[in-house]
Amino acid sequence: MEYQPAPRSGHQGTQLNADDTIVAAATPPGRGGVGIVRVSGSGVIDIARAVLGKLPTPRTAELAEFREAGGAVIDTGIALFFRAPNSYTGEHVLELQGHGGPVVIEALIQRVLQLGARRAAPGEFTQRAWLNDKLDLAQAEAVADLIDAGSVEAARAALRTLEGQFSEQVHALVDALTDLRAHVEAAIDFPEEEIDFLADAALTARLASVRMQFTALLENAKQGRLLTEGMTVVIAGPPNAGKSTLLNRLAGYEAAIVTDTPGTTRDVLRERIQIDGMPLHVIDTAGLRDTQDAIETEGIRRARAEMARADRVLFLVDAAADPQAREYAAARASLPTGVPVTVVMNKRDLRPDAALPAVEGAATLALSARSGEGLDALRVHLKQCMGFQGEGAGRISARARHLEALRRAQRFVEAAATQLLDRRAGELVAEELRQAQQALGEITGAVHSDELLGRIFSSFCIGK
Repeated sequence: MEYQPAPRSGHQGTQLNADDTIVAAATPPGRGGVGIVRVSGSGVIDIARAVLGKLPTPRTAELAEFREAGGAVIDTGIALFFRAPNSYTGEHVLELQGHGGPVVIEALIQRVLQLGARRAAPGEFTQRAWLNDKLDLAQAEAVADLIDAGSVEAARAALRTLEGQFSEQVHALVDALTDLRAHVEAAIDFPEEEIDFLADAALTARLASVRMQFTALLENAKQGRLLTEGMTVVIAGPPNAGKSTLLNRLAGYEAAIVTDTPGTTRDVLRERIQIDGMPLHVIDTAGLRDTQDAIETEGIRRARAEMARADRVLFLVDAAADPQAREYAAARASLPTGVPVTVVMNKRDLRPDAALPAVEGAATLALSARSGEGLDALRVHLKQCMGFQGEGAGRISARARHLEALRRAQRFVEAAATQLLDRRAGELVAEELRQAQQALGEITGAVHSDELLGRIFSSFCIGK
């Protein structure tokens, strides 16, 4: 009955040798005040002695000269050595902090490569931290989420997950499921006992408690996913409805060209903003119409592709020219199924007294992208559509894959409850609980696949 996690693997699409010493720039490309070269692996001690002439005192910043093979100085800066296992990766780690010029940084990397290291793959430092049990998989993903955070709230949530708050909640659920399985399997192993263990009120109460824990964690994870990944909104509609003006108003600057000429926007324009901490990916698209222009036709094709991937479509209508939203009625059949739509009656300043039309299958609101009237109502509407509640105590960062695993685990628990309460089928209850444990294990990496690892770590920057 014991829960067996899968052994960790360093394979991420292409075979990486975890015994290699790796090197990469840990600061962004380009010029800067400071540039950092990070080295990790068993060869770090020899590399440090060759580049610095000595091995620095562990965990102590030391001023040093970084030298070429012939003794010439490449740069002067700070050297930091971390002895395994007390480092980010769990291996020996050396950081060379020099001047932030790309030529200097590359010269340092080339020197380390000459000494037997190889260039790190994307996310390989964090992958080694995971392989060496310094982080679990949810914490490793939080490293990338913290770097990519689009708001202060998102950064705080990512930090909570990096510190292990999300993992602790998942482990608590796994422990609770383990206790339930022990109780159920005891009933299976001792069927001759006069006591019906499956009818035990304490077992039913514990199962009810686990179900409540799932509900609470799922709600927290939903909010965390919004903080991490945000909402994608596509602005669509006929030409000259004000789509680009709305994009500019939401972005706070002139991101898109606005003219009176129909078809000005021919490609997809993207802006990333935030609404009270919720990242919002706003996509402006070409006006939807029949056209013989090959470039505009391609823009419309791309617009439809973006709509199919969106969380919501804002279909803009010129309220002055089309107060009954006939343009939306005509386009409705061609819009992607399954993607919710809000019909936005734009140019309200030209028709301030016009009532909102009755539109089937869509929410409606009115605004003026030119003046900004109604923009606050739109922001509130978008947050309500996603169920976003802003920053909350203990909010954690989460990803779509975490939500999928939690929902799957919850379904197994609900199935276990049905088997227990309706059928008293102990073997089936135990199996459902085991599968719930497996699903939860995917969140922290206790259960994983090489494909999943490749997808996660390949999205990291090289030096992390």
